[in-house]
Amino acid sequence: MTQLRIGAIGVTGRGGLAKNWHDPAGRSVVTAGVDIAEGALGAFRESVNPDAFTTLDYREMLDRSDVDAVAVMSPDFTHEEYVCAAFEAGKHVFSEKPMAITTAGCDRMLRAWKASGKQFMIGFNMRYMNIFRVMKDIVDAGTIGEIKAVWVRHFVGHGGEWYYHDWHGASRNSTGLLLQKASHDIDMIHWITGHYGKRVVGFGSLDYYGGDKPNDLVCNECDEKDTCVEFQDRGDAKANRMNMCAFREEIDVEDNSTILMELDNGIKATYMQCHYAPDYCRNYTFIGTEGRMENLDDGSQVIVKLRNRSNRWKNLADQKYDVKPASGGHGGADPLVSRDFVDMVVDGVEPLATPMAGRMSVAVGCAGTESIRSNSAAVDIDPVEWEV
Repeated sequence: MTQLRIGAIGVTGRGGLAKNWHDPAGRSVVTAGVDIAEGALGAFRESVNPDAFTTLDYREMLDRSDVDAVAVMSPDFTHEEYVCAAFEAGKHVFSEKPMAITTAGCDRMLRAWKASGKQFMIGFNMRYMNIFRVMKDIVDAGTIGEIKAVWVRHFVGHGGEWYYHDWHGASRNSTGLLLQKASHDIDMIHWITGHYGKRVVGFGSLDYYGGDKPNDLVCNECDEKDTCVEFQDRGDAKANRMNMCAFREEIDVEDNSTILMELDNGIKATYMQCHYAPDYCRNYTFIGTEGRMENLDDGSQVIVKLRNRSNRWKNLADQKYDVKPASGGHGGADPLVSRDFVDMVVDGVEPLATPMAGRMSVAVGCAGTESIRSNSAAVDIDPVEWEV
């Protein structure tokens, strides 16, 4: 195979990755698209490939011989069904994160993958961002010694706009935002330390969003739209369902969460997430036996503070690592993610984000959510019971 033919399931949102794959003179082309909205498919044909086959039924695409691989970029609760069906149809698969909304769902996907003999990759785009690659290199070089503790704080300053006006707000669709939003951060803890979580304790609550508004209320039709701080105008609200009331009754996912993780080598990690913060920020701190590493809030630099073994009262000068800016979506990660998938299928190159990494991120997110909703009881991470 010299050119990979890709079909996209879900052509809006993360479906924008399809543009990176469509290169008729290159190593991949996008030959088909699936979505539940005909309007979205029309926009997909205009922006990606006017000759692409499009359908509202993903099964029609899986039956096509001109589709070698499937990219699943639809909502989280659909991943398990679509990925398993794609493997059963003999296709290679790219799946957006989180891999699924349950650990059992991930395990079903892993079994389908192994039975198919095809390639499988998870879209953990943060592994491809320069800021985290720099941090990974610093740790792998032994600069801060053996990691013993990790802290991550995540202010999701666009929480209402991004997560409480649509399907994310109901746990039946997402399990919880600790899984949906933290799947990246949990994976970063796993990837940079080189160890997976084995036990989790969680604390959290729904403090700001949710309430007693009708579930079918949309911002454009609300009597309080002129005074509501969460009002947003997304055009035809009933068509795109992206400005449902953020204070509706069905919302039942925590907007303020903290989990304490013990990794398989004893590292202790803390992750904090808040969706009603006024700003957006991801801050990582890793502490090792020889020093501490932390990223600046703007992502432009990584700071390392080292122990001074010769004089413990005198601080060593900070080591500063500038982060090279990159072009492309998600800090330059999206083009690299897309290329990695093609390289994996066409050349057999091991991807940076493996299916096992996807499964373990979901397992920790689900365990943390279970702990939160079980009076903060400790929850062990279920191991995979077969070799992957």
